[in-house]
Amino acid sequence: MKRILTATTVLAAMLAVFASAQAEEKATKVEKVKCAVAGKEIKIADAKVATYKGAKVYVCCGACKAKLEKTPAKFAVKANHQLVLTGQAKQVNCPFAGKPADKAKSVEMAGVKVAFCCGGCQGKAKAAKGDKQLELVFSDKAFAKGFKVTAKK
Repeated sequence: MKRILTATTVLAAMLAVFASAQAEEKATKVEKVKCAVAGKEIKIADAKVATYKGAKVYVCCGACKAKLEKTPAKFAVKANHQLVLTGQAKQVNCPFAGKPADKAKSVEMAGVKVAFCCGGCQGKAKAAKGDKQLELVFSDKAFAKGFKVTAKK
């Protein structure tokens, strides 16, 4: 009887972990993004793809793809944001301090929840608005401190 109870408990735990992983995967599936160059909303299925930091950035047309590939630094903020939004980059640290991030100190930024190491960093992000907020968190310097490209989609 103990073996059956133990086996049932282990099976239930495994199913819970599997269901949680599936729910997380579904939550990160994004069907539309903003073109990293032109800024207009596009369907990923219809987008052109530019290679950026070893991952895929979606743009609306061939001209935008050429612009991004020619001058990636000019479009880094929007491209870095898109990498996180599409799940190709994961947060590993606070983008300001490079220290471990605390999920309780998070700020929602254009569809991406970003965690910070302390209330000071969180407050700095909350105080900024619009494009300034995205520049603070997704500039190449902040991106390098806080995020890591993890997968090619």
